[in-house]
Amino acid sequence: MAYKVDHQYDYLFKIVLIGDSGVGKSNILSRFTRNEFCLESKSTIGVEFATRTLQVEGKTVKAQIWDTAGQERYRAITSAYYRGAVGALLVYDITKRQTFENVERWLRELRDHSDSNIVIMLAGNKADLNHLRSVSEHDGQGLAEREGLSFLETSAMEAINVESAFQTIMLDIYQIISRKALAAQEAIVGGLPGQGISINVGDYTSSVNRRTCCSN
Repeated sequence: MAYKVDHQYDYLFKIVLIGDSGVGKSNILSRFTRNEFCLESKSTIGVEFATRTLQVEGKTVKAQIWDTAGQERYRAITSAYYRGAVGALLVYDITKRQTFENVERWLRELRDHSDSNIVIMLAGNKADLNHLRSVSEHDGQGLAEREGLSFLETSAMEAINVESAFQTIMLDIYQIISRKALAAQEAIVGGLPGQGISINVGDYTSSVNRRTCCSN
C-alpha cells in the first residue's frame, strides 16, 4: 500500500519485535529509539510502538517498531499486528534456554500472519550476561541458518549490536523493495516531490508512544 505520509521521509517500514516475555524486547526498543535502558521495565501489556528515522542508501526511512507482548494471554491481540509488517526481530534470552526453544513456535506464528517476503532477524539478547549463558552463540547461528534468518547476539543494557540489528533489517527491506516494488510504488504516488511511500503499515500516526523510563 502506498500513499502520501510525510515530506520528511521517503519510506515507512513496520517492524515487529517478537519473542517470549522477559527476553528484553522493550529495552531493545527503547535503546534503539531513545538510547535508554531501564533495569526495572515492566512487561508490555498488549502492543506499543516507537519510531526512529535513518538514512538507508540515500533514502530517508522511518522505522515504526512495534513491541508485542510475549505473554500467552495477549497473543490473540498481537497476532493482528503482524499484518503489514515488513521486518521482524525475533528475540530470545541467552540465559534462558526455554526462550530459545520457543523460537520455532514464534517463527511459525509470524509466518502464518505475515507476508512471505518479510525480513526476519534472530537476536540472542542479554549478551552482557555471558557468565549465565545457557544458549551458545553456535546454537543461535545454527538455528538462524536452518531457518534462513540473519543472526546477531545483542545487549540492550550495553548497547551491543542493537543498532546493527535494526540497520541490517532496514537495509534488507529496502533492497527487497528496490528490487521488486519500488517502480510500482513510485508509479502509484506519481513521483511527485515531497511525497513519502508507506510500506504496508496502514495509516498509523507517526507519534512515539513513550513510557516513563530511566535515561542514560
